Amino acid sequence: MARLPRVCLPDIPQHIIQRGNNRQVCFGSDEDFAAYAHWLEEYAKKFQVAIHAWVFMTNHVHLLLISTDDGASLLMQALGRRYVRYFNYSYRRSGTLWEGRFKSCVVDADNYLLLCQRYIELNPVRAGMVESPGAYRWSSYRANGLGQAGGVLDSAPGVHGTRNDTAGKGLGISKPLSRADR
Repeated sequence: MARLPRVCLPDIPQHIIQRGNNRQVCFGSDEDFAAYAHWLEEYAKKFQVAIHAWVFMTNHVHLLLISTDDGASLLMQALGRRYVRYFNYSYRRSGTLWEGRFKSCVVDADNYLLLCQRYIELNPVRAGMVESPGAYRWSSYRANGLGQAGGVLDSAPGVHGTRNDTAGKGLGISKPLSRADR
């Protein structure tokens, strides 16, 4: 039976989760995290997807994003294909890396966006990997929570419903509009 197409709601925040098959490791080194981040940034720009929050754990990924049309699906498809080829080649393995299709859910921007962002960025603390979210390199917390420049990702410009971060280039996050900005 063919897969049903995803419901794509333009300009609506989505929480995306992609897990390793059988919860296996998907990132074995900092180079793996960096490669994934680089390609995420590349495809976010290509498919006009604004990344608001993100965390790369050793066996899964969380993204909070807004896309136009089917940009999120196209981004995840292209990123998945490229990263799996890289990972399989690097670790001399074959087969699937991810546990099926990525999971996504719509986020109510007025009531849940900041809670979702907090959930994503505190993931390494809950997992016992670090004591504070700022200590984990592979998360958007340093940019969003501490306002530090020099983050991993750059946001995709011009996505409706967001404003690009003006506190510093290279933060990697498009901040959601506050109610006062709307």
